[in-house]
Amino acid sequence: MLDFTPVRDKQKTLTELTTGLTPADLHRLTDEMVDAMLALIADAADADVTFTPVDPKAHDEFAASADDVNLAWTLGHVIVHTTASAEEYAFIAAELARGVEWHGRSRYEVPWQKVTTIAQCRRRLEESRRMRHALLNAWPDEPHLEVLFTPQFAGAKPVNAIARFTGGLMHDDSHLGQLAEIVRQAREARGAVERVK
Repeated sequence: MLDFTPVRDKQKTLTELTTGLTPADLHRLTDEMVDAMLALIADAADADVTFTPVDPKAHDEFAASADDVNLAWTLGHVIVHTTASAEEYAFIAAELARGVEWHGRSRYEVPWQKVTTIAQCRRRLEESRRMRHALLNAWPDEPHLEVLFTPQFAGAKPVNAIARFTGGLMHDDSHLGQLAEIVRQAREARGAVERVK
């Protein structure tokens, strides 16, 4: 998997990190990321999906409701969020690769409250894998890498289709530790309940 540390530490831009990557590399990196997420939840149980972890850093400035701003995310919530984000990046990247200027967001996120089983989490990850591969397959043989998109945050640098797609992987990567911690806490809580029985 790509090491995004140089981008996070502001030693490199995402464009610099992704220079030389090809659509074939993006297919491979997609599989590596989805496989890593599936591995993190491999031993999870249904109860873990809706388990609310302790997360003192919980803060979502884009929450749909003010009540949810400091809500600790469940495993199901993280899975639907990361997949929706990666798919949005992939949709925009496919348009850029086809020479289409950015014209707005392309996002749909499964309501996290409806994800209550580990099977649903696994299906969502596999569905996202399939969608991302399909979007990469929509790229022309000679992608328009000169067409740039500037992310909508202060100080953002313009990126091409390769860097935009990879931004979705970087977002996934930023949630791997959170997924691992939720699974750890959920497993610990299940163990405590079983010891009481």
